[in-house]
Amino acid sequence: MAQRYVRIQTTSGQLFYGLLLLDRQVQILDAPPWLAGQPTEQTIAPDDYHLLAPCAPSKIIAIGKNYLKHAIEMGGEVPKEPLLFMKPSTAVIAPNAQIHYPPQSQRVDYEGELALVIGDRCVDCTPEQAQSKIWGYTIANDVTARDLQKSDGQWTRAKGFDTFCPLGPWIVRELNPGAKLQTFLNNNLVQSALISEMNFPPDVLVSYISQAITLLPGDVVLTGTPEGVGAMQTGDRVRIEIEGIGSLENLVVPRQTPVPI
Repeated sequence: MAQRYVRIQTTSGQLFYGLLLLDRQVQILDAPPWLAGQPTEQTIAPDDYHLLAPCAPSKIIAIGKNYLKHAIEMGGEVPKEPLLFMKPSTAVIAPNAQIHYPPQSQRVDYEGELALVIGDRCVDCTPEQAQSKIWGYTIANDVTARDLQKSDGQWTRAKGFDTFCPLGPWIVRELNPGAKLQTFLNNNLVQSALISEMNFPPDVLVSYISQAITLLPGDVVLTGTPEGVGAMQTGDRVRIEIEGIGSLENLVVPRQTPVPI
């Protein structure tokens, strides 16, 4: 089994990067793994931690309409170049954390995606150079308020609500280019594609982004979703699986309105 790199919080509140062992213990690293973190002798027992999102990106750069059939289902032309947008770091949540359905929206969709984790500063890279900047791979749900995406005329609010970027459960270093991505809504299969079906592959995406935006270690690139996107309701469970990585599952709940102080 491939090594699984995790980020955890202990029951006492400490944050660590580590390696997930077969018995679910976590061997602690002395730094983030893409910053040459090395295993220490410290291990944390399964009952003494919970998983966080596997990295804490300064930014998330996402790609729209990067699968042909999804571009068709969304209408309009297939992009001739990668279509970029951003999600804020505050949208990131952990595996099994709750997706908050905002009261401003009447249609919130799941979008299962392969996520790239950047391991080194990336500026003006060629695709060949960009490939070496991709440190690893994880799973993401690019949650989208579809009605707001249409009414706003741009995507920032629709893609950027708190909890709209579930990420995890861990990072792997290698991934089969023909790995299958599947999304399940309440255990019903709703999306299925090979990641090799992307219009623009990961190295091209990272290179293209780096021509405009500097990517930093720990940043995340979402590579687009295949066809089959659809609405979620409160109470739904969405699970995204990618062969060679694992599965990311989250529950949808109503977003609570803060009580005025």
